[in-house]
Amino acid sequence: MSEQLEFTGQVAVVTGAGGGVGRAHALDLARRGAQVVVNDLGGATDGTGGSDAMANQVCEEIRALGAAAVPNFDSVATPEGGAAIVQTALEHFGKIDILISNAGILRDKSFAKLDWQDLDAVLDVHLRAGFYLGQPAFRAMKEAGNGGKIILTTSASGLFGNFGQSNYTAAKLGLVGLMRTLSIEGMRNNIHVNAVAPVAATRLTGGETDEGTRAPSRVSPLVTALCHQSCNITGETFMAGDNWYTRVFVGQAQGWAADEQLEVTAEDVMAHWDTIRDPGNFTEPPHALVSMATLERLRGTAD
Repeated sequence: MSEQLEFTGQVAVVTGAGGGVGRAHALDLARRGAQVVVNDLGGATDGTGGSDAMANQVCEEIRALGAAAVPNFDSVATPEGGAAIVQTALEHFGKIDILISNAGILRDKSFAKLDWQDLDAVLDVHLRAGFYLGQPAFRAMKEAGNGGKIILTTSASGLFGNFGQSNYTAAKLGLVGLMRTLSIEGMRNNIHVNAVAPVAATRLTGGETDEGTRAPSRVSPLVTALCHQSCNITGETFMAGDNWYTRVFVGQAQGWAADEQLEVTAEDVMAHWDTIRDPGNFTEPPHALVSMATLERLRGTAD
């Protein structure tokens, strides 16, 4: 067995840490020596209401382990709330090394029945929270000059789609796009940004359990590994849970490239659907500016 990963002296902010996957992340980091800001609004699964009890309880669990923790009850759904959550780490521990943006709600409805209030609520807690939390954390990490780790929580629904979750899936896939850009912008400052899609039984999935492979704690090993200072992975998306850990990525197929002199018609496209859609010989562009490299190779114009 390899040597245990230590987080002594590291400061982590975990949102939605009053239960489920967030609680598991906070406890695992604390066991390894991290000082943790435990954020949780304490509301219902649809984002309504609030209570201090959940965050306080997890802080008590962390202190019982001999680690340091402070609760925070601000909402991730506003710029002011996001800033206040990060400021809690700066005020109590003097810095922030790790941000795990995990808080979430559900307001599932089929697309035809979706109202804008439920759209905005879900976008606020998931996608916009990535900005509201990510920006002050990113700035603090950049100013400190010691690098940092940011984990944005996506989902299998966001990556692959799911009936009745248009608001949720759009928000969750949007976080992957945000992660990709932050990973590019963070490179020069050693700020690593990744996305993780948990596979676990939680309040949002209809019933939390600490037993078996669907326990939220089975997600945390991958997140903890990504957050360790020795890990240089950035810009990647993973699914984790049920004792299964795998990478998910966006690939670009080779496709069909017509002669540059040809005036392509819809009929030409129809005639080449098989080639256009063939996933073989795919590439994984590291950023948008090189996404045309495949075409250059097909035409023999690459350097």
